[in-house]
Amino acid sequence: MNILVTMALPRWACVLALLAAAHAACGQATAKLATADTVVELSAGVQAPRLLWLGGHGQRAWQNRAVEPLPAFVERAVGGGVERVPLAWKVVPRLSESSPGRVVFVYESQQPHLRLDWEWTARAGFGPVEHRIVVENLSGVEYWLPIMDSLRLDWRIDGDTALRQLYIDKGAGAPTAIGTHLVAVAPGSAWTGWSTTFAHPVPGRPAEIIPYEAVFRAQNRQAGWFTGIEFSGRTRLTLDRSQDGLAALAGLDPEPAPASSPAVTRLTPGGSFATPMVFLGAFAGGADGAGNELRPWVRAVLGNVRTWSDPHYPLVVNNSWGVGMSIDEAVAERMIDDAAGLGFEMFHLDAGWFRGVGDWYPNAQKFPHGLAAVADDAHRHGMRFGLWADWTQAGLDTAPGTLNVHDAKVRDWLVADVSPSWKPQDFKGQTIDLGVPAVRDYAGKEVNRIVTDYHLDMLEHDGYLVAQGCTRDDHPHAPPDPERMSVEHYEGEDIVLSSNSTDVSYHAVRAYYSIYEQLRREHPGLLFEICNDGGRMVDFGSAAHGDYFSITDSYDPLSNRRAFYDASYVLPPAMLETYVEKWPTPRMENFLYMLRSGMMGWITVMQNTNDWTPAQHAAAHAAIALYKAQLRPLLRDAEVFHISPRPDGVGWDGMEYWDPARKKGVVYAFRGSAADEPQHVFLLAGLKPQATYRLHFQDGTAADTFLSGRHLMKDGLRVALAAPLSSELIFVSEQ
Repeated sequence: MNILVTMALPRWACVLALLAAAHAACGQATAKLATADTVVELSAGVQAPRLLWLGGHGQRAWQNRAVEPLPAFVERAVGGGVERVPLAWKVVPRLSESSPGRVVFVYESQQPHLRLDWEWTARAGFGPVEHRIVVENLSGVEYWLPIMDSLRLDWRIDGDTALRQLYIDKGAGAPTAIGTHLVAVAPGSAWTGWSTTFAHPVPGRPAEIIPYEAVFRAQNRQAGWFTGIEFSGRTRLTLDRSQDGLAALAGLDPEPAPASSPAVTRLTPGGSFATPMVFLGAFAGGADGAGNELRPWVRAVLGNVRTWSDPHYPLVVNNSWGVGMSIDEAVAERMIDDAAGLGFEMFHLDAGWFRGVGDWYPNAQKFPHGLAAVADDAHRHGMRFGLWADWTQAGLDTAPGTLNVHDAKVRDWLVADVSPSWKPQDFKGQTIDLGVPAVRDYAGKEVNRIVTDYHLDMLEHDGYLVAQGCTRDDHPHAPPDPERMSVEHYEGEDIVLSSNSTDVSYHAVRAYYSIYEQLRREHPGLLFEICNDGGRMVDFGSAAHGDYFSITDSYDPLSNRRAFYDASYVLPPAMLETYVEKWPTPRMENFLYMLRSGMMGWITVMQNTNDWTPAQHAAAHAAIALYKAQLRPLLRDAEVFHISPRPDGVGWDGMEYWDPARKKGVVYAFRGSAADEPQHVFLLAGLKPQATYRLHFQDGTAADTFLSGRHLMKDGLRVALAAPLSSELIFVSEQ
């Protein structure tokens, strides 16, 4: 994980001060951790720590009433049963530490001998701070630890204070009907949001969310706090408001299956358990204010330095799925040649190149010269080469080096046994459990072979990379509860739900991260696309280990804009990939509307561009050149403002990008299908009221004009488009 601090601040802004003044009455030491945006004060009580308050952006502090509930017990096997062993924690001042950017309060339990680190960090001079808890087993006995929350809050707040909450659905499969939830939080309200990496959510639960929420006061500056989970396993967030308080939890899902017993994890002698890292920040400016603080922090702290230092990021990509599974060497070469002439920067070979599921070698009939030859052809054309692989899936092929579900070794790696008549899907089979050390070692070597042998510049993972349930009782994760376990069969894949499902995902995610960290070290320029069934791993842990996300498995213009509208509240546009599929474009306005709906972040055109007309070739060539020269710098660095309701495909919708450093921005304007709305007014944001701005309409739908920031933010920007399902780009520059 690479760190890039992009803002220089006065020393006081990042100072960490462990206050030696112990409170005589309560025997507690306190510490402050601060960035330019967020300040927290922490307390080391004798038996438990506590977050005292959170502040920042000039808002009155959020006072926390919750003392951190350290684990009350662990369990151990005794005879044929289980014994619950109580824990008594006490702070250890000599082991606690403070240094610039970090506070750790250390607690120990003597019988049994466990150590707990309560850790807070500030890895940048701006944005949120981070928190995690680490429990280490210093004894010689194996114990089982109940799954712990990463963060527990209980804010003191008056019942008359109006609050709003923002949370975001994943665009997985297809964007949900609402997508961006901005709701009132009244006394008595309660909410839980869950996140996994599977297409099959736990029965009875709503659509899964990007593991993030923001809560702010509805009046005045709309100031508040946000939190998110930096992990790709089974996680959950909660929010409950009473008459005088607001309680929140964030961390692993403690009850992953209906009516299951609470989740536990193994603490081997000398072993440890770390809760997923969470971030906690203060902000002002409502939902967009939170996003404009969080996105630069994601880039600086979670993002890869080498990726973001590449001026060509995000790339313009042509993907072979425009011809589906029928892709072969000859078609790929024709696609590469045409895409290079249009200005594309990478050719992405999607599914259809391999011999079979679990057999990640090129089909010799389709690719007689192998994949390296295709990669080298892309390189000769000045393009990078990317590849789709579903490398945690086993199938039925028996050639050397393949994952065969009936092989004795592989069978022990699977999340569940398969029947003798089992068959895989076209590109998905039975998942192996990455949390098993032997599986992790195999997968690490296999993925490295794929990258090396096929001359990859980018690797896309798909399918169910992270096992989220397992029937085995001899893997490192907790065993399942056989009385409360379900195994659902979905066309060649098994979905396992039991009390151990959270622990299964915990171990698998850590193994997945370690594999990608090793690949980063061995192939420092390699890019990673996070796909996983199209948008099911859009989370902050993936953001720390990949370079961009496929945000939805629906690729029409409306779905792309909806998924982008949602995810752009929390993640940098450059990381948000939309696939542009073939779509009816009888007029050139429709063709540009289709392209621009995918050009708001990372664009991947999932079409065979050889099928385009000469006029479409010319329009695409110009659009790609404009994207690279003028749009891409804004997608990387600019603030983002959601200046319309979420797209519905009927009315107008738009997004604004504004870069205060460059004093430049752009408005994407889209007209929907309604025939009776030829013009629309967008209220802009983020500008200086007294400054004058030049407006340039890229398609010439209006003459260049000059307006004040006050006018643009109060009276708005008027855009007129003659045809439904058309678009315009309006470039804004401060004079």
